[in-house]
Amino acid sequence: MAFQPIFDIETGEVFAQEALVRGKDGRGAGQIFEKVTDENRYRFDQLCRKTAIEVATQVGMTSALSINFMPNAVYEPSHCIAQTLWAADKYDFDISRIIFEFTEVEKVRDTQHLINIIETYREIGFRTAIDDFGAGFSGLNLLADVVPDLVKLDRHLIAGLHQNRVRQAIVKRTKQLCDDLGVNVVAEGIELCEEVEALAELGITLMQGYCLARPQFEQIKSVPDIDLSVGSVR
Repeated sequence: MAFQPIFDIETGEVFAQEALVRGKDGRGAGQIFEKVTDENRYRFDQLCRKTAIEVATQVGMTSALSINFMPNAVYEPSHCIAQTLWAADKYDFDISRIIFEFTEVEKVRDTQHLINIIETYREIGFRTAIDDFGAGFSGLNLLADVVPDLVKLDRHLIAGLHQNRVRQAIVKRTKQLCDDLGVNVVAEGIELCEEVEALAELGITLMQGYCLARPQFEQIKSVPDIDLSVGSVR
């Protein structure tokens, strides 16, 4: 399990750290996800949640913890969250610090089922986020149905943003829409410092990407060697 931080450039602090599955050799999760089937999806999803909380505690994480989950692995929200609550209690990890991410590109079999999951998690005290927003075809419908705490803009909207007026316009309008709904916006997949500057000019303050910090096998406690203050990138 590795962690990649989401920085708040307005405060210069780590807003949250996203837990990312990694192979035993430290490589990406592709080789692991290839082995996930309908038969083992639930067990895999539960194991990832518990491991993320356990490792986050071991490294002394003080920020929020963002965990990716699979909606199709949840057959009954209140029952399937039990082991997560057990792990949070065991490691004394405040559930208000846990953000559950679900990706827009995953084909959810039943939208109402997803809505039920999100509502259940919120009632318990978790936060939620739509990942890869803008990558699929149901983004706005999904946003209207669940209204999460955060929206993470897909990296393809961010790539080359500083020199693409169309992407700038889309990101600007998305930010305005989310502001109206009370939803925080995170820009992910940032690879260039110029993209950081362009995003800051559009009012985006929560950022994640290789330009800022790569996934690491321990908590990142300080900002990277790049001036993240809003004034410096405008």
